[in-house]
Amino acid sequence: MTVRSYTSTSQWARAVNLVQMKPLLYCFVVVLLIAASLLVGATGVGLTSLLTDPDAREIFLISRLPRSAALVLAGASSAIMGAIVQRLVSNHFVEPSTMGTVDSAGFGLLAGLLFLPDAPPMWRMVIAAAGAWLGTAMFLLLLRSVPMRSPLMPPLLGIAFGGIIGSATSFIAYRFDLMQAMSSWMTADFSVVLSGRYELLYVAGGITLLGWFAADRFTLAGMGDDIARGLGLNPTMVLAIGITIVAVVTGAIVVTVGFIPFLGLIVPNLIARWRGDNLRRSLPLVAWLGAVMTLACDIFGRLIFHPFDLPIGVTMGVLGAVIFLWLLLKRFG
Repeated sequence: MTVRSYTSTSQWARAVNLVQMKPLLYCFVVVLLIAASLLVGATGVGLTSLLTDPDAREIFLISRLPRSAALVLAGASSAIMGAIVQRLVSNHFVEPSTMGTVDSAGFGLLAGLLFLPDAPPMWRMVIAAAGAWLGTAMFLLLLRSVPMRSPLMPPLLGIAFGGIIGSATSFIAYRFDLMQAMSSWMTADFSVVLSGRYELLYVAGGITLLGWFAADRFTLAGMGDDIARGLGLNPTMVLAIGITIVAVVTGAIVVTVGFIPFLGLIVPNLIARWRGDNLRRSLPLVAWLGAVMTLACDIFGRLIFHPFDLPIGVTMGVLGAVIFLWLLLKRFG
């Protein structure tokens, strides 16, 4: 009995130590990638040069540090937005880019460029967020009017809906000679991030925290209107709050760095397969994996054709497509 008790106690102690070490391991991975992001680039910036070279310190403060902060904020926020909309729609194959939200934000951004060409970034974010809100609301109304015979119906409907909005945006941009401007705004690229040009992402990070606090309500709202009302929630109000959070964060990311493809789709699915569908418990891991994947893809894009930068929209697009196909095959295979 004593031996068994000692064995059980030692096994429990090892399990507790392993659980306590996991957060440290997660933090170590993020810190390691941030350090690599700070030091990797066309211009070599090392610890010695930071101490002795004023130009290296200027590059570090103006470019490298803002870029790394933007990568973490945009990656974590994009992944969490994907998790939130998947709970609201009760479908694992939707995210802002597969439900028309990103295309609607682009349409709002185009409207801002046409009518308020000299507007500051904050106003452009507000206009893009308004377009994203309207587009997302239209998609959800459209979704409720279509019978769901397959889990692939919502993303297919969203892609078609977003394609219509994107085509209208491209047509108007072409007529007013704004195609190049729209392309630069909508392509995810962190090489343009400099001090003074990424601070809107802090707004996105703050709004994302509000989404984390409301995670339980989003989970209940996604279970159906009757269940939500039975538990004392107003499903329409919760849905409106969710749409607003997703729209504001999407608008801030699109205006600052362009939206990152597939990130909000694959990260929540990978975490759900690993830790289950409890949104509040999984959101810290979703944010962690979103930041890790964004940092890793950006570092790879800086190294593969060094000293030139490959936009993260390309590297994340390839990786995300491969992981998405794997998820589809695992689900329907």
